[in-house]
Amino acid sequence: MQSRDLARKIIWSAIYLLFILAPLFALLAGTLPPARNFGTEFSVALGYSGLAMMGLQFGLTARFRHVTEPWGEDVIYHFHRRVSLLAVSLVVAHPLILFAIRSDKVAMPDSLREVPWGAWFAFLSIGSVIVLVITALWRKQLKIPYELWHLSHIGLALVAIFGGVLHMIGWGFYLTDPLKRTLWICMTAFWIALLLYVRLFKPIFMLRRPYRIAEVRAERGDTTTLVMQPDGHAGFRFKPGQFGWLNVWGSPFRITGHPFSFSSSAEAENGRVEMTIRNLGDFTSKVKLIEAGQRVYLDGPYGAFTIGHPTDMHVLIAGGIGITPMMSMIRTLADRGDQRPLVLLYGGKTWDSLTFREELDALKTRLDLRIIYVLSAPPEGWSGETGRIDAAMFRRHLPPAFAEHEYFICGPDPMMDAIETALGEMKVPRMRYHSERYSFV
Repeated sequence: MQSRDLARKIIWSAIYLLFILAPLFALLAGTLPPARNFGTEFSVALGYSGLAMMGLQFGLTARFRHVTEPWGEDVIYHFHRRVSLLAVSLVVAHPLILFAIRSDKVAMPDSLREVPWGAWFAFLSIGSVIVLVITALWRKQLKIPYELWHLSHIGLALVAIFGGVLHMIGWGFYLTDPLKRTLWICMTAFWIALLLYVRLFKPIFMLRRPYRIAEVRAERGDTTTLVMQPDGHAGFRFKPGQFGWLNVWGSPFRITGHPFSFSSSAEAENGRVEMTIRNLGDFTSKVKLIEAGQRVYLDGPYGAFTIGHPTDMHVLIAGGIGITPMMSMIRTLADRGDQRPLVLLYGGKTWDSLTFREELDALKTRLDLRIIYVLSAPPEGWSGETGRIDAAMFRRHLPPAFAEHEYFICGPDPMMDAIETALGEMKVPRMRYHSERYSFV
């Protein structure tokens, strides 16, 4: 399995690089225009590559399972964010280099009427990417609601990309050659096809496969579980630890969906799935208001954060609502009668905030399960673990063959960073631990 995933990673990485580098190769193909200085040509190369990378962002967020499966959807989305910053840097560097070398291409005309129309689209494209980056990096500080941000993010990306294409056409220095024109026409058509797939064809498929809310169940820690049944179809199978995108109010054509882990057993009958959602503001604050019978839409399953690796022991490490994918794993192992040793380290603020606490204790009768609760604000008289999960805590509660266990980590980013550091100190190989970073924005 791992060798197959490695091969797929190499193939998809090569295809991604090919799309990025194709515009640069095209500069040297066909009929070459008159030579210019190095600074001008270098800036153009950066602009072409940045534009190609921006266009491919539609593909990274299109949720193609064959593409995302080797890495996991969360890794793809975090890669999307990093690459977007790189692409924006390349696009912005293009005019800055021209200004630095005092190119006549960026000289201001005597009148705005003399500004070439291709230049206006350059201003529009660069302005859009700057606003896009500011709103993406500081959305919470600017107090922009997630739904509004998501809609504006897509709109700004479209303006930036097609503004860049129109700028390139308006300038026309390299597009006089038929081969180069054909390349950019094909790439633009490919970007449009990706957009149509995500916003038209995929929603049409989902429209035919709705779900109904069968139960809305209150849980500890200001958390709600939605129990969903497929409506008129068999549903889908998922692996424990995976997640889906939920759309509650509106049709699948609505721009914004919300990613949540499945908390139910993968062995549940009749296609039933559950998502357990904590009130963290925005959309999640309204989940408890959903009523039984409500029609919803699910896009899934996604994610590579799942059990199934050969190991002597599973070690599950959860912080806060990061317990949801772990709960799916534990319930699934119980339903399968798997008696492999299982250790859960579950961190939370208070004793009353620990979601699924009673069910977890009951599941110990069906599994070889040991639970270590870790509280940051323990009650008076608490004799269990407190503070943060670290290497010393692992050494107290795990058998010493640390490198032989399989570790699954899900929770707030600072907690996950600290645990990954601790596992590194304990000489646990990177391939032995898996992280699910569920914050995509």
